[in-house]
Amino acid sequence: MGLDLDYINGQTPLDEDEKEGLLISTITTRGELDEFEQKNIEEAILWIYGKKLNLEHVLSEEFIRKLHILMYGHVWAWAGEFRKTNKNIGVDKWQISISLRTLIGDMLFWVTNKIYTEDEIAIRFKHRLVSIHCFANGNGRHSRLMADIIIEKIFNKNVFTWGSANLSKESDSRKNYLIAIRKADDGEIGLLMEFARQ
Repeated sequence: MGLDLDYINGQTPLDEDEKEGLLISTITTRGELDEFEQKNIEEAILWIYGKKLNLEHVLSEEFIRKLHILMYGHVWAWAGEFRKTNKNIGVDKWQISISLRTLIGDMLFWVTNKIYTEDEIAIRFKHRLVSIHCFANGNGRHSRLMADIIIEKIFNKNVFTWGSANLSKESDSRKNYLIAIRKADDGEIGLLMEFARQ
């Protein structure tokens, strides 16, 4: 029957060859896909919970890819692989590694020189990461979990609440999140920082 997905505002459609990377052949709807992905993400969070992670470990291409595999590896064959197609968002597919290295370098500079508050460092990293759009799917959830790891494991603060809602479903919280992301795209990070702590 194949995978037939409905996309909500802000979701990046998968190409047909990306859909072929689905590892669970019984999934045919967005609801079923969301359910399996959420179960996989919960397993990733459990893995993170018991780990001691330092800044150098977290800020590496290896860890960023590994986290995506942990979040989606039971659902997608291409989990952890940088996307091979251009999307309606993100840098050109050939610029992903370079953009990621630049972001990691910037992040280390922000932390070392205390350029921003700890919350702002984590949120700026999240925003830049989702803007690069490393993977074919799951970039929003991946970048939010990266921010949570940074704020909790590196700065020893509570994880973000992200509007206390499931941002993968159509809702007022998702609308507010997308508004905050677009403001951050324009250089105004405050609304996204505020949303992250609601």
